[in-house]
Amino acid sequence: MDHSYEIAAREKGYKYVCGIDEAGRGPLAGPVCAAAVILPEGIEIEGLNDSKKLTEKKREKLYDIIIEKALAYGIAFADEKEIDDINILQATFLAMKRAQEKLQIKADYALVDGNRMPKLSIDGETIVSGDALSPSIAAASILAKVTRDRLMLEYDKEFPQYQFAKHKGYGTKVHTEAIKAYGPSRIHRLTFLKKIK
Repeated sequence: MDHSYEIAAREKGYKYVCGIDEAGRGPLAGPVCAAAVILPEGIEIEGLNDSKKLTEKKREKLYDIIIEKALAYGIAFADEKEIDDINILQATFLAMKRAQEKLQIKADYALVDGNRMPKLSIDGETIVSGDALSPSIAAASILAKVTRDRLMLEYDKEFPQYQFAKHKGYGTKVHTEAIKAYGPSRIHRLTFLKKIK
């Protein structure tokens, strides 16, 4: 992974390039979380990669390093009710926009993971598998994933019957059986539960 996307954006005249990624599009419960990160030019953070390819322990360690080294970062959610109201894609875009707007330094260009561009107030581009290609997006993917996982651990204390600590809200057998037994909680995405019989 190199800084070629960030460098290309700077060569076009952009100064503050942020990476944006999300975590939690697929789960049956909880919000979708997005993060935006502006890294210092050319910084090398050892082990930085797509959050899905890292262990939980490694993600937690990198989270602290990213928070410390980033020029700016923003983390935001779109909750389960917003997901039900406007659909998961639009809710993901909303979380991404909120994350970009929370940056302490205003970014002027965004590198967004995936192939669909959210409506942002700045210029940008999408990069398929960007979390494995751009350090800025990889950093955002780690902040989003760790933040969302920590939130689901809090929800596990409130709703122990669903065992959110184990599956973070994803549709595992344990989770779907719990939904059948107890019904949905207030943090379940009702539009995602229609297939569960």
